[in-house]
Amino acid sequence: MELSSHLGLDHKAIDKCIGDPNADEENHVLKAEQDAQIGKGARGDVTILPTLVINNRQYRGKLDKGAVLKALCAGFQETTEPAVCLSEDIQTNECLENNGGCWHDKAANISACKDTFRGRVCECPVVKGVKFVGDGYTHCEASGSGRCEINNGGCWKETRNGRTHSACTDGGCKCPDGFKGDGVHKCEDVDECKERTACQCKECKCNNTWGSYECGCGGGFLYMKEHDTCISKDAGARVGWNFLWFLLFGLAAVGIAGYAVYKYRIRSYMDSEIRAIMAQYMPLDNQGEIPNHSHHIEM
Repeated sequence: MELSSHLGLDHKAIDKCIGDPNADEENHVLKAEQDAQIGKGARGDVTILPTLVINNRQYRGKLDKGAVLKALCAGFQETTEPAVCLSEDIQTNECLENNGGCWHDKAANISACKDTFRGRVCECPVVKGVKFVGDGYTHCEASGSGRCEINNGGCWKETRNGRTHSACTDGGCKCPDGFKGDGVHKCEDVDECKERTACQCKECKCNNTWGSYECGCGGGFLYMKEHDTCISKDAGARVGWNFLWFLLFGLAAVGIAGYAVYKYRIRSYMDSEIRAIMAQYMPLDNQGEIPNHSHHIEM
């Protein structure tokens, strides 16, 4: 029934034609076929056995359901056959023995072996939406985003003192900052203090940690990371107060300058207004006397 549904066939019509396969009785359809093929008592009569054509191949003789099912399953391409074709009654699962000779990740229980009706194929799988790539026989590796969610992408990973570091990235296995190694089997801590890549000032004290380092200063000094140097705590306080006073004086100077500019502009504006009003009612000194153009006639 499962196979006929997979092929899109009407299993009710098939059941009606075949009848009850477990009943110990003649099938009336086959009996009618045989009777039609048998001669009428003439010598040399030949009875043609029932014939079933599957995938353009003829099957004759005793056709039990196992033989018919195998013939139907043989018509599917590998990895496309329905589950009924992979049952133990029909074929042997070759992936059960030595993983079929395919790649296998024991830690994550992931296999590239895929059982088929004809045998098995070694094909890198897709697990939780993450595609594995490789030849399927000796190597399969998770790729793309989300690869680190499955067995950490096959990369190095370790936890110490509540801190976890991983070499897994979207592009492959790469030891994180502060570590060195192949990123797959091992990543070792880099001693930045020993290699003098940190805390390089003369007064600095370096403490190496797992995957990192810490810088400090002794004797009442403070470490300034931005400049990689040690300064006195008192000097730091003085620098802080000096900067604050400088800021306050600067703001005061800006305020005074702004007020002076404001007063100058207001005064200039008022002077110009007063001159304009006075010009309307009296001549200014620079205008001079207005000449008289009347004519004088003598008799």
